[in-house]
Amino acid sequence: MSNLSRPTFEVRCIVRKNRLIPCLLFLFAGTLGALDDFARGEELFMQNKPREALAFLENTITEDPSHIKACLYLGIAYQQLDMLDEAIAVYRKILPRAGSEAPRVAYNLGNVYFTKGNTVFAEQYYTQAIEADPSFASAYLNRGNTRIRTGALKSAISDYEIFLALEPHSPKRSRVDQVVTFIREEAAAEERRKALAEQIAREEAERRQRMLDEVAASLQSAAEENKGLSAGSEDVLGYDGEFELE
Repeated sequence: MSNLSRPTFEVRCIVRKNRLIPCLLFLFAGTLGALDDFARGEELFMQNKPREALAFLENTITEDPSHIKACLYLGIAYQQLDMLDEAIAVYRKILPRAGSEAPRVAYNLGNVYFTKGNTVFAEQYYTQAIEADPSFASAYLNRGNTRIRTGALKSAISDYEIFLALEPHSPKRSRVDQVVTFIREEAAAEERRKALAEQIAREEAERRQRMLDEVAASLQSAAEENKGLSAGSEDVLGYDGEFELE
């Protein structure tokens, strides 16, 4: 009895394995397809051919939505083609699960929003990139640029100084130094203008007050004189004799 049951068990195992083979082959083929698409998309992307790379990168993400590098490349390709809303959609979708690439994804989001003129979101995502990687020099630089647009000049200088500390030999150093110097000079000039305006306003207020004091004193003198004349006239209003109307 045991000899008859053993072959039956082996046959069942073989059947089950055979049923799994098509599924495994399908999954393996899909993985190979995604890999092939990504390899071709990456090649075209590196050749600075974003439009040609789009289809391959999009196919890669369709097959594997968690392919972080494909999402990064696709987002940058969208930016290069001025498809900013599409870039934002890709970056925001992948950001929560970007892992070690989260600083780069957040930074790229900041760049897209900066290009669109949305300084609030730009600063927000640059800050997120910095929080994820405090040594991310370019995020400080671009957040400084954003803060110049919003008029937060002191904060911009702080970001520029951190950037220069992280990248002391950056080819952008001379330009950043010029911007920082210009901001400081303008801030000093603004302080001088403010102090001068306050001085002029104070002197003008004092001049007006002196004029009012002089007018008040003059009016007071006139009142005193009028009071004296009125008292004198009261002393000479009497008449002797009768006054008759004809």
